[in-house]
Amino acid sequence: MAVSGRQTGRPTLEEVAARAGVGRGTVSRVINGSPRVSDRAKAAVGRAIAELGYVPNRAARALAGARTDAVALVIPETEARLFAEPYFLDIIRGVGAELADADKQLLLTLIRSSKERQRFEQYLAAQRVDGVLLVSVHADDPLPDVVRDLRIPAVLNGRRSEAEPAAYVDSDNVGAGRSAVDHLAGRGRRRIATIAGPLDMYVARCRLDGYRQGLAAAGLPVDEDLVASADFTEDGGRHAMRRLLERRPDLDAVFAASDVMAAGARGVLRETGRRIPEDVALIGVDDSAVARHMDPPLTSVRQPIEEMGRVMARVLLQEIAGADDAPRQLVLPTELVVREST
Repeated sequence: MAVSGRQTGRPTLEEVAARAGVGRGTVSRVINGSPRVSDRAKAAVGRAIAELGYVPNRAARALAGARTDAVALVIPETEARLFAEPYFLDIIRGVGAELADADKQLLLTLIRSSKERQRFEQYLAAQRVDGVLLVSVHADDPLPDVVRDLRIPAVLNGRRSEAEPAAYVDSDNVGAGRSAVDHLAGRGRRRIATIAGPLDMYVARCRLDGYRQGLAAAGLPVDEDLVASADFTEDGGRHAMRRLLERRPDLDAVFAASDVMAAGARGVLRETGRRIPEDVALIGVDDSAVARHMDPPLTSVRQPIEEMGRVMARVLLQEIAGADDAPRQLVLPTELVVREST
């Protein structure tokens, strides 16, 4: 078949898009019956498909009545971040165990650039997986909407906002921040700082809200000089801790929104001659190996990370099977684990 003066094999989605004068995503939505496409675009795509003789993979699979028996776990992070943070490894462990029990193949996908995102969207449009699990999703991430438009079952780890329409499994992040501050205030701390996560992530905003609720419950004022945000990395925790000490060198406690950021904060506190917990008490979130092996061992708010991975996979499998009674939005409880850092 000759297209644009060159010889090709089977027509591609990109060639259909070029012939129709629309984007690749529009072609995918037309093929998958999305209502979010204009009649004009539908007609253009229909003509291009007819002219090129394009056969969508989805149609071929539907005729065969087949499933791929594969599930994609998508983490929009680098390899360095993936292996440095116990959170991701625990999620993978939980997801992998549940899918193995169901005899499903796990496809781990890291998305580090717009090019990789585009490639993955093409992979999804070809219907090569039965479902998608998404971890570490930011507020402006369009991928959940792309997956929805392709009508592929999906479950998020966490939420993009309070009004998240997609299926998700989350933990009680507001409760995590509140319980941490309740504990610190109960130990007599009065100048409690926080290292929040990136505020374009709902999880970070919820933990910050919990921190503020804890202060209000203890009768303590909210002092914005005691609030610094970072990026859930150890380096981010270090930089945020330095900023906090510059603003309020008299602070006597720190709630870090992850154990990894707490580890960075601990290094700076030690460098500046502050003892933990005598001078500054320190709390993290996750109750990871980082918390247990820190010196002194870190008080941390435990969230059931591996269980979240299992539950995410379980909910997704129910959606793939078309179960009408499948739970769509679950929030799992958190628990404060007290150690020597407070």
